[in-house]
Amino acid sequence: MDQLLSITWDAGRGIDLGFFTLRYYSLLFALGFVLGYFIMKRIFKREGIPVEKLDTLLTYVVVATIVGARLGHVFFYQWDYYSQHPGDIIKVWEGGLASHGAAVAIIIAMIIYSRKVLDKPTLWILDRVVITVALAGCFIRLGNFANSEIYGDVSNSAWEMVFTNPVRERIINTTGDAISELEFIEKEEYETDSLTYPIYDLEVHFNPNFPNREAAQSYFLKHVKPLLASTKKEDKNLLITGNEFEWDESETLVGTIEARGYPRRPTQIFEALAYLAIFFILARLYLVADVRQRIGMLFGLFLILVFGFRFAIEFLKENQVSAEEGRAFNIGQSLSIPLVIAGLYFSIFAKKLKNEKE
Repeated sequence: MDQLLSITWDAGRGIDLGFFTLRYYSLLFALGFVLGYFIMKRIFKREGIPVEKLDTLLTYVVVATIVGARLGHVFFYQWDYYSQHPGDIIKVWEGGLASHGAAVAIIIAMIIYSRKVLDKPTLWILDRVVITVALAGCFIRLGNFANSEIYGDVSNSAWEMVFTNPVRERIINTTGDAISELEFIEKEEYETDSLTYPIYDLEVHFNPNFPNREAAQSYFLKHVKPLLASTKKEDKNLLITGNEFEWDESETLVGTIEARGYPRRPTQIFEALAYLAIFFILARLYLVADVRQRIGMLFGLFLILVFGFRFAIEFLKENQVSAEEGRAFNIGQSLSIPLVIAGLYFSIFAKKLKNEKE
């Protein structure tokens, strides 16, 4: 073929500053909420709400997002594991956040905030805060993309990507110091009846403590090749297809071996674009006085658009846990349905708030 169909994506986990690694996910997560802060500041000023109350709002939203998303993952997706390992629940840095849990926690937080701090109806603040939550959702999904996580299923189109960083991390973390570096060099494609797979020269830099090339190759074929072959379907990004190395003449223990990549849909990008579009829709509708005055309408539209899209995009994504196999709808879809129904209720029955400023 003249043109490779898939894109190799490998951004690593962050920017190494020497003394500290700035994680892309953390940076994008924080950026989403910082921008949301300034948007809410304009809203508060526009509606005559003391700006001093905004710092408290930010605290409520951030804490609710992190705690709710984590507990949502724990209880909705992996309770079998965490019920046996409760100490791991606090290990947020290892991944495992669920947007449905964040949504429920933010609603609870806004109930408390509206009563204790704002002295406004809960739906009033929810109508406004969901504008910024949609924007934050966009940046969070970009963070997932940078991290090469929550990707789509294997397929072919102009958008497909091979996420190689999870492969690098798994190999290096599992083999310790036996392998110091991996490079993925795309060279051609392999066609089957259903898919076209990119073929790579996987360049492996072995630790110089190996006595010779034969020992390094034997170690790789015995430990690394079976490791990738045994990877679960939803996590498989690369398969070693070669049986021996071609060695670099100038480097004693640097060699290449053939590997097959698994092209996946970059659903994180699709979600990020959708949430960005939802942000603009809600922000524009907020400026319409008749919409703004009907408390619950923007909140309802948020639930319909975000979780309606989430329901649809799940058909293109890999299951997050094995318990989802064989189900008509996965966990994310099952949790989205009641939120969409709630959104329809709030949108349809939104009532005009009296004495609301134009």
